Amino acid sequence: MNNKTLNDDIFLLSSYDYELPEELIAQSPAERRDMSRLLVMDRSTGELSHKHFCDIIDYLNPGDAIVVNNSKVIPARLFGKRRIKNTKGELTNELGDSIIEVFLLERKDKDSWEVLMKPARKAPVGTVIEIGEGKLRATVREILEDGNRIVDFDYSGEFFALLDEIGEMPLPPYIHERTAEKGRYQTVYAKHEGSSAAPTAGLHFTNELLEQVKAKGVKIIPVTLHVGLGTFRPVHEDNIKNHKMHSEFYTVTEESAKAFNEVKKNGGRIFCVGTTSCRTIESNADENGFLTAKSDNTEIFIYPGYKFKAVDSLITNFHLPQSTLIMLISALAGREEVLAMYKVAVENKYRFFSFGDACLFL
Repeated sequence: MNNKTLNDDIFLLSSYDYELPEELIAQSPAERRDMSRLLVMDRSTGELSHKHFCDIIDYLNPGDAIVVNNSKVIPARLFGKRRIKNTKGELTNELGDSIIEVFLLERKDKDSWEVLMKPARKAPVGTVIEIGEGKLRATVREILEDGNRIVDFDYSGEFFALLDEIGEMPLPPYIHERTAEKGRYQTVYAKHEGSSAAPTAGLHFTNELLEQVKAKGVKIIPVTLHVGLGTFRPVHEDNIKNHKMHSEFYTVTEESAKAFNEVKKNGGRIFCVGTTSCRTIESNADENGFLTAKSDNTEIFIYPGYKFKAVDSLITNFHLPQSTLIMLISALAGREEVLAMYKVAVENKYRFFSFGDACLFL
């Protein structure tokens, strides 16, 4: 870990700002996933190398492991109209004119979810919203302190299949174009439904590249962390130590923990694909860097001064200024080094954020 510049400035939110021309914010994915650009930093020397993502195979050795987040993004944005009441306060089959957005945040049980609603003022307790021409009905059961709602869904068939039919992918707010192909905002190894946003570092992998990784003797170890809407929430505290992270649910299976620990014991390096995989591993690892099979919630906040227990290298995208994600990579590679790297990326017109290019921190 590089913390040569660890001082009071390292905890100031303003210390994680950088200039980014708007035209460098990628609005669509690369034509080929693995042909996005890759900026490589050797943390021991500070040297930067300009590559393409498919070149990542050259930095992996037999006996290493890459850890991937196999959470699957759900089409979490739903739009409907509320059923109106008659003069007696009874619900009718008549629908209002206003469109109500229901954004799925977290599944509470089989048919109940915590959601974000817009406009919230039109959704008091008892509101019934018809979605997808009545294929899905949401009833507001409870309003939480932060204004989010708990809703109960009523429907026929399989819930996630219905979402695929009537829901929209929850693209980040800085992406203004709608991608026609839902699968491009999904990793090729996505398996377990539950994320409100993609673990975007993994978007660069193709099945063919993963087969090359395996053929080289590198283990691919899946973990699951369901990415929440908090990923997009800005930090408002001037002192980042006062920021409270959002909670996210993760799972490390027995099989994954065993494979991970074998790599560690044999001296292999751990490459985490994305900050979500990194946060999962660091939340679970003991002081010696070994994992246990577990499902839990994590609010881990990694910023400079943090001592990594298990992660050796990180594959990730370019992150928003003043975000918790740029703080995490600064903990790994040094704040000044990261900002200098980002300056080089801007000068060389790398594409930024979710659909953008990638970084490798060795």
